[in-house]
Amino acid sequence: MQNAVLNDRSVSGYCRMMTDTAVYQKSPHWNDPANKLFPYQVGFTAPPHDFDAAPSDFLRIAPREVGVHGRMLHAPSYAHELSQRVDNFGQLEEVVHCMANNGADAVGQVGTNWVHCNGTDAQDIRALTERISETYNTPFHMAGMTLVDAAEHLGVTKVALNSAYYWPDWRDGIAGFLRSADLDLLYAGNFVDLGLMETQEQVNDCHWCFPESFAVESALRTAEAAPDAEAILVNGMCNFRRDDTGLAERVLHKVEAMEAATGLPILASDITLYWALFRTLGVVPTEAPGRLLSTLSAEAAA
Repeated sequence: MQNAVLNDRSVSGYCRMMTDTAVYQKSPHWNDPANKLFPYQVGFTAPPHDFDAAPSDFLRIAPREVGVHGRMLHAPSYAHELSQRVDNFGQLEEVVHCMANNGADAVGQVGTNWVHCNGTDAQDIRALTERISETYNTPFHMAGMTLVDAAEHLGVTKVALNSAYYWPDWRDGIAGFLRSADLDLLYAGNFVDLGLMETQEQVNDCHWCFPESFAVESALRTAEAAPDAEAILVNGMCNFRRDDTGLAERVLHKVEAMEAATGLPILASDITLYWALFRTLGVVPTEAPGRLLSTLSAEAAA
């Protein structure tokens, strides 16, 4: 894992290259529910070289009427560098294209920092996701953008960022992206900044899985660093390994304890992505831990 130097490719330039997709027509075959395996079908994509928990976690809290299909991006010799995400950025649209062909009703992109790897801001990414959604008649949600959407939904503007395992260029990139969305980012710190680990190399050696205590403790330290924050954002898809069973669990499974400890909404990339997908589908999850997901039941009842 290393820092990366970005090239000058922009999302706007990438969009200009993809002119052939303007003629795409989603098959009317999928308009007939009798042709679908599930009434609600969701596609997920994950970065290369990551067996991602998002499809499993989403399905665990979804009604039986919801089906999930996943696709991992293919990038040989991938080493999690931002420049490699730039080089493979076009695969995100390819995934939506394939999912649309297979009758997906919505697609979720896992990996928070894809929204800034090209040096893009919130306006760029909103335009990109809207274009892809319209082109393939399939709503497309990028995890980093859903952090912004969730904060707007809860009406919070003063936020602090628990940047978890992100090394400095990732942390600074997502911080800049959040500020570009007019969020008042009062603090941004990773596990090293928060004093939970001594070096970034130690963080990297954990391979995305951290002690269970880090979930609540990192939230508390982030809140202490920004006492005026109205919410805590958590980037990435970090996992916390349970002391009792050894299972690795994401913020979805820890959010209630984190919110109880801080008294603040916890908006983590996994949770905000699921929230955006359920909202798009018009479906209420069977479990809704945390303040953000609990708003879905209230919206459905309204």
